[in-house]
Amino acid sequence: MNPLWNDLASGNLTEAQDAALSRYLDLLVAANEQMNLTRITDRAAAQIGHVGDSLTLLPFLPEGPIRLADVGSGGGVPGIPLAIARPDASFTLIESTAKKAKFLTQAAQSLGLANVKIRAERAEDAGFGPLRESFDVVTVRAVGVMAWLVEWCLPLVKVGGTVLAMKGPKLADELPAALRTIRILGGGEPVVHPVKLPGADGHVIVAIKKVRKTDLRFPRPATSAKGKPLG
Repeated sequence: MNPLWNDLASGNLTEAQDAALSRYLDLLVAANEQMNLTRITDRAAAQIGHVGDSLTLLPFLPEGPIRLADVGSGGGVPGIPLAIARPDASFTLIESTAKKAKFLTQAAQSLGLANVKIRAERAEDAGFGPLRESFDVVTVRAVGVMAWLVEWCLPLVKVGGTVLAMKGPKLADELPAALRTIRILGGGEPVVHPVKLPGADGHVIVAIKKVRKTDLRFPRPATSAKGKPLG
């Protein structure tokens, strides 16, 4: 049993879940030799930087059979580790790059994660489909600046739900510029939670509550946004 993982899971991790998390890292490291899934190539570092980092979100997830989306899931962080730790919840991993989405599909099947679905599409497109305002929680990690993240994520969250953005030291510069965008999209006041994790100085979790429905004009299609964030 990995003591860090179990501690982050409040001591609730089973031996089977610990083994599944380890197996996931094996799959990720092996696939990363064929494609660029992660910059962390050392398995020991990945135990902390990928699995450990993902599990820091657990205290912010509501109890019960919630629906969660992971936007820009890439190699499956934080979506897959969370799906392993929370088998009672349903996870949708949204990844627009076909080869990454294929890896996610194969990894979920190999790990036997019946609570995981993969959507190979852009978050902007997902925000206009049946997934719009259907999730209790939307997570996002390392896929852009805050002003863009909230435009991709808030339209997917139901009123009363939460966006959990995993950010680093650059947040201090990004968050003030994103506040207007958050308000436009129906988000409440963001709350920043420091992350306690070895070697993760400056890592934080930004929690944004959805307080009202998002205007149907948003998210903007990538073709019309033209690199200009709302904020």
